[in-house]
Amino acid sequence: MTTRPVLIASAFTLGILGITLTFFPQEVLHSFTQNYDSQFAPITLQLMGALYFGFAMINWTAKGTLIGGIYGRPIALGNLAHYAIGALGLLKAYTSDINTVFLVMTIYYSLFAMLFGYLFTTHPAKKES
Repeated sequence: MTTRPVLIASAFTLGILGITLTFFPQEVLHSFTQNYDSQFAPITLQLMGALYFGFAMINWTAKGTLIGGIYGRPIALGNLAHYAIGALGLLKAYTSDINTVFLVMTIYYSLFAMLFGYLFTTHPAKKES
């Protein structure tokens, strides 16, 4: 399996999420809730945006390498942990609050969790010359 499209798609979407959360935390908060009392909520979203953007940069710079095997294993494992844990959290949020945004994000995270799980557990095939 070619890992380049998976890494590019992951980098693109995480980059968009990261930039959105970094520069527009109040707008994101207002779209989900009308009143938030915590002064830490916007900075928490900005830090989360920085994490997303950092992950996007890792995936973007690794797009040319072969993920799987011994050298790309940390990238596959980090992405697998992020997407699997995120999918479970979003599934819990979706079941407690039926929301279209949570449904779309749950599907997205589940898909990438399966893709990175596959990449983590398989060894890349050698090309025959």
